[in-house]
Amino acid sequence: MERTWSFGRKIGLGFAGMVMVTVLTSLATAVTLTAVLDKAEQTLSVHARLVMLAKDMDSATEKTTSAVRGYLLVPDEATLAFVSASRKEFLDLLPPMQSLISGRADEEAFTTIVRREADYWSEVQRFVQLRQSGVPLDSVASSFQSDLRPKARDTRNAIDAFTQRQETLLDANWRDTVAWSRSATLLATALGALAILAGSALAFGLTRTLKRQIGSAVQHIRSSSTELQSAASQQASGSREQATAMNEITVTVQELLATSKQIAESAQRVARIAEETAVNANNGNQTVEQAQEAIGGIKRQVDLIVSHMLDLGRKSQQIGGILDIINELAEQTNILAINATIEAAGAGESGRRFGTVADEIRKLADRVGNSTKEIRGLIEEVRAAVHTTIMATENGVKTVETGTRQFGELASGFRRIVSMVGTTTEAAREIGLSTKQQSTAVEQVNIATANVAQATKEAETSALQTVQTASDLARLSQTLLQLVQTQAKG
Repeated sequence: MERTWSFGRKIGLGFAGMVMVTVLTSLATAVTLTAVLDKAEQTLSVHARLVMLAKDMDSATEKTTSAVRGYLLVPDEATLAFVSASRKEFLDLLPPMQSLISGRADEEAFTTIVRREADYWSEVQRFVQLRQSGVPLDSVASSFQSDLRPKARDTRNAIDAFTQRQETLLDANWRDTVAWSRSATLLATALGALAILAGSALAFGLTRTLKRQIGSAVQHIRSSSTELQSAASQQASGSREQATAMNEITVTVQELLATSKQIAESAQRVARIAEETAVNANNGNQTVEQAQEAIGGIKRQVDLIVSHMLDLGRKSQQIGGILDIINELAEQTNILAINATIEAAGAGESGRRFGTVADEIRKLADRVGNSTKEIRGLIEEVRAAVHTTIMATENGVKTVETGTRQFGELASGFRRIVSMVGTTTEAAREIGLSTKQQSTAVEQVNIATANVAQATKEAETSALQTVQTASDLARLSQTLLQLVQTQAKG
């Protein structure tokens, strides 16, 4: 038995197919976006954390060097305790960093950092022992420049190499994430295009089927045009119902067209906003880089001040040595003056003048000794001021380094924002293009539907004008009615 499908059933089948394609599109997009989010989360949780730990480790090494430099000028227990605290800060960063490392190359870089820092710490301990043993300041300063600073520089170079590797891995993973997001966008666009093609194919198939069936019936009607009088009212009623259905379809298609245009306009606005955001992010990135360069210049000036303070400390010690010599000469002159006075007293009247001169020399030696004590007190005050200045300058260096690190992180964040905004702009443009294509297709469907509605109205007019029919066309008229009803007889 042959069964003819009604128009409603065919529309329902097409709608079910479109729903299935839409569900598959949503599932594929959701799976792809989940993979992209997982990739981004792994990138930020591992490599970004390693970069932050490496920068903190570099800061701890610089703090240790600054503390040792302070111990060069003021070898007291407070400064030595600060050296140990800086070393402990470095050691506390090793366990969390080691727990995040997984690759062999990262493990080798981490081992290099630990080994070079151990060599540097051994040199620090040797330097402290030299200072505690009373080695002259010039010798200790020479050892600081020739032995200790290269070790510190080697340690920081190893840390910088590790940091650069992690930043490279972070950028690579981020580029992979962007590629995944673009692939997801392309997949969603392709599936959307597939859905549009499937809808177009379904509409074309329905149109051909209806055309073929109605054409066959029209051929019979043409061959029996003299017998249409009795079925004119039935044909007119069916035509009115079909016209009503076509009007409803036309309204629905027009609403779909308006929605598509609104989506296209929204996508264009999103693209413009994303482009403006990219421009502002680039400007902010340039401002942050300029501020970072300015802070670097401040750091260089502060390091120059520390160098001058060290020279001032060494020169004050040299002045102290000269004062010791002057004080010793004054004491010897005083002793000689006393002896000369005694000899002049023993010489009687002839030695009186010589005794007067010796007494004046002794007074002069006393004044020189007193002046030497005053100068020594002033030098001690200068040393204390130099020490205070160095400590304040070291605090300034730490603050500048913290600011530099924060500006670097801020600049990296701006660069990531620029990359993400670029991706968003590209996706918005692709969505806008797809929506425009969909709007064009809907407009074509709207025109076709309007033409069909017009043809239906013309058929209704023709049916009302039919005045005569034949009895043998009843079966053919029933066949035409089955096209818009729920069942058909075979």
